[in-house]
Amino acid sequence: MFSMSEKELGKKWDRCLADAAIKLGSGLGLGIVFSVLFFKRRTWPISFGSGAGLGMAYANCQNDLRSHYLQPRSQKE
Repeated sequence: MFSMSEKELGKKWDRCLADAAIKLGSGLGLGIVFSVLFFKRRTWPISFGSGAGLGMAYANCQNDLRSHYLQPRSQKE
């Protein structure tokens, strides 16, 4: 039926890990900035930013890995 080559799967995993690193770093950075500037150095903005970044990366990765199995919708004329 559907078979994904190992090379294609490896590329998707590489994209997922790179995306996760970028989003985790961005969330962590924004969390630190908000913690220092607005929340009197509390730790919850850092945790929230990191979690939100990882959550977005997980959702993107899940969609990317499932995209091979999704059927495109046919256009009605």
